[in-house]
Amino acid sequence: MKLSHIFRNIAAFACIAMATPSAMAEDMDKVTIAGWGAAISEITNILAEPDKGFFKKEGIDLGYVPGTGGGSAIVNMLSGSADIAFTDPSAFYQALDKGEKLVAIYNIYPQNVFNVVAPKGRNIKSAADLKGKTIGVYSLNSGTRQNLLFLLHQIGLSESDVNIQVTGLLNFAPVIQGQVDATAATDTGLYVGKLKGLGEVDVLEVKDSLNVPSDMFVVTQDYYNKNKPLLRRFLKAYRDSAAWMIAEPEEAAKLAIKHSINGRNEDVNLEIIKIRNISAQSETTKVKGLGHFDLEVLQQGADAYLVHKLIKSKLDMSKVIKSDLIPE
Repeated sequence: MKLSHIFRNIAAFACIAMATPSAMAEDMDKVTIAGWGAAISEITNILAEPDKGFFKKEGIDLGYVPGTGGGSAIVNMLSGSADIAFTDPSAFYQALDKGEKLVAIYNIYPQNVFNVVAPKGRNIKSAADLKGKTIGVYSLNSGTRQNLLFLLHQIGLSESDVNIQVTGLLNFAPVIQGQVDATAATDTGLYVGKLKGLGEVDVLEVKDSLNVPSDMFVVTQDYYNKNKPLLRRFLKAYRDSAAWMIAEPEEAAKLAIKHSINGRNEDVNLEIIKIRNISAQSETTKVKGLGHFDLEVLQQGADAYLVHKLIKSKLDMSKVIKSDLIPE
């Protein structure tokens, strides 16, 4: 069985377990998130719903559908499998470029957490050093691939100048064993890789080139227009869950053992949660509150994607970024 199928089965079970008997009552509104990945510890604020009840408090029966990257989250939402996509700006830009009518309603992680990691001996110290190399990505629909492509295009290289190999979620074994020269990952992925024996590495941080958000909640324009009161309640519940995980990382680390597929070690959970909590905050969120966007940064990202030919259309972020439903 493929790893992606295993993740779907496990996360589907998690989705079922998330719905408590009271949450199945007729007066609850069902809202399903299409995730970029499986039920892993860094999203414990969502997975802890059976214990914490942030969404239940707002009258929401929460569901979660796993994915294999930000692109798959949007596909799952558009197919009707979910209502809200937990996705990255790259996938958002590209879907808009293809004519999809979408809006972003909440800035989950304002900091860009994507990177490219290579063991010291591989002599990969800049994006130019990636030419001709084999590079691992989580999936072809993931932000790891799209952010890697941005680094390449920024210096005049393209996907044809490297060999991209799908290695799976949080999987550093191929780079440790020398099957790939480098791997595109995230900050939490790098932390886990080091625990598994990655050793000394050179890290190319994408945020040094373009610090757009890592993930946002995205919905169709139609769903946004028809469900504003429900989305306000959903965002309040999510904001409260995120604020809880920031304030109580130790409790979250304990609950991750119970609810995530990878969180067997409480100390590791705690470090991953702390790393993810940092990415949930920015100068903008410190002033305006969790979930708020920096419109200028997202416009810079869209313009950069156009300049580097990762999209074909000029995008106006002021028309597709909506902050009116974010709780004060």
